[in-house]
Amino acid sequence: MTATSPAMKKDVNLPNHIAIIIDGNRRWAKQHGLPSFEGHRAAVKNLRSVLKYLSEQQIKYVTLYLFSTENWKRSAVEVKGLFQLLEEMLDKEITELNKRGVRLRHLGRLNELPHHLQVAITRAVELTKNNTDTTLSLAINYGGRTEILDTVRRLITDGISPQNVDEELFSSYLYTAGLPDVDLLIRTGGELRTSNFLTWQTVYTEFYFSNVLWPDFDKKEVDKALLSYSQRQRRFGGS
Repeated sequence: MTATSPAMKKDVNLPNHIAIIIDGNRRWAKQHGLPSFEGHRAAVKNLRSVLKYLSEQQIKYVTLYLFSTENWKRSAVEVKGLFQLLEEMLDKEITELNKRGVRLRHLGRLNELPHHLQVAITRAVELTKNNTDTTLSLAINYGGRTEILDTVRRLITDGISPQNVDEELFSSYLYTAGLPDVDLLIRTGGELRTSNFLTWQTVYTEFYFSNVLWPDFDKKEVDKALLSYSQRQRRFGGS
């Protein structure tokens, strides 16, 4: 831990569920005179470090925005390279994650992804399904509006009567069924928007926006986000 780590103070309130919008990889690559793919490679390397650190802070739920439904608009070469990186990451890290008691979940439309990536995700989810220490959710081919539309379609398909639909039932049909709402959402890269991420699950979430590009978002930057969260008073619509 770093010297300023909020987790070192026993009375500090830490989030139960952190969601991260990973942004700035391509800009980082450009700043370093590298192709976009190298920015994504640096992002994956940093991801390993941040996830390990969040585990040390005993954060129970972590959700990562890795590929949105809008990211298909990028060049085919970049998309293919990113999917390859994600597959490699899963294959290399899943054994270690399983040993650490991490349960992996996928959020999004799995069937639209390349077959080899579908296989890697499915294998990782199946291997870790009984773990209980940490839940790591990977939002790949995810969109908040798409999730809500898919939820409505499933409710209709299951013949649920409109008068029986309440927030609890609706939540049970979301991709995130069984997960608590997000306490803290972090976005790197300087953009001040949530970009169609976890629309339903973030209505009372605390937001932390950082100008730091994701490949440079290290433990010290994580601590800044955790400290900022710990200093806030959450009222959930109350006085």
